[in-house]
Amino acid sequence: MTQGAGQGPEVERTATLRDFRVPAYVHETGPYVHSVHPGDVAPPSEETYPEGYTPTQRDLPVVNRGDTVQVTVDPETAAAAPAATGQGPLYVVGDVHGYLDQLVAALQEKGLLDAAGNWCAGTARLWFLGDFTDRGPDGIGVIDLVMRLSAEAAAAGGYCKALMGNHELLLLGAKRFGDTPVNSGAGTATFQAAWLLNGGQKTDMDRLQDHHLQWMARLDAVEEVDGHLLVHSDTTAYLDYGRSIEEVNDTVRETLTRNDADEVWDLFRKFTKRFSFRDEGGADAVRTLLDTYGGTRIVHGHSPIPYLLGEVGSEEDEERTDPVVEGPHVYADGLAIAMDGGVTMAGKLLVQQLPLAP
Repeated sequence: MTQGAGQGPEVERTATLRDFRVPAYVHETGPYVHSVHPGDVAPPSEETYPEGYTPTQRDLPVVNRGDTVQVTVDPETAAAAPAATGQGPLYVVGDVHGYLDQLVAALQEKGLLDAAGNWCAGTARLWFLGDFTDRGPDGIGVIDLVMRLSAEAAAAGGYCKALMGNHELLLLGAKRFGDTPVNSGAGTATFQAAWLLNGGQKTDMDRLQDHHLQWMARLDAVEEVDGHLLVHSDTTAYLDYGRSIEEVNDTVRETLTRNDADEVWDLFRKFTKRFSFRDEGGADAVRTLLDTYGGTRIVHGHSPIPYLLGEVGSEEDEERTDPVVEGPHVYADGLAIAMDGGVTMAGKLLVQQLPLAP
């Protein structure tokens, strides 16, 4: 295997189900304190936060014991790019979270990488939706692979690009600010504590270099490709950063450039919000984003498909059946496509060609 594809220490699969506990208020709806966009989650009053609260403790519920989720995908997916443009088909990749071997296998299965782990897809276009590190064993190896494929794909006439996820912001913050206290809205917190709480891997931090940090800090937050609005998080919080794709991306980049711990924390906190498209009013929230930024469908990662479909259960369940995820989840009146297959919880790392049948 070539450099960046398969290297890294042998680490047992991280048990992350217990990372996904949330207080009951994660499912509340209503206006967010800094925003009036539909689908936002209203935070509780200060006194209702649990002790030691950080934003990502509210990330994910736990699927009930014995629950299984079957997500089906229309097998007859159309080719993604119009022939007149000379562009190849369009693919998207859900959250990787350090599972490098699974990523390589999934890309090879789609014919994007050869047996040696090199780009072999010619003019194909590949988008990663963010969250490359944390929870899994080799986040830096994943970043190295994506950076290498970006060069190889460009040389072949295609491209490999990536969006910024909340875990990129978390890792950047942990490296830059460490234990510096930040204003969390519920007392003090630190990036270092939040990073560790949410699956931060010491081996990633030890191997993190300046070029990795520079690459992450320059990632865009939103893009529109062939009518698909690509974002990492299933939230309307992007609207807080601009009314155009260019404005959002510029604002996020400028925030990181100013290097203010509280500003970066607020950015991380908003990118961690989820489930805005799932319940009543979810389709309207998607339409608000599409009307603002363009596109006819939104494609996102961040919230694992089993939790978009599952019910909250008890972490203390003694037996649990792993969720079954076969492909992306289309929801919100067919306007949203969820791409996080839950690789960190024995789900599936998803690579999907677009467009996808409703």
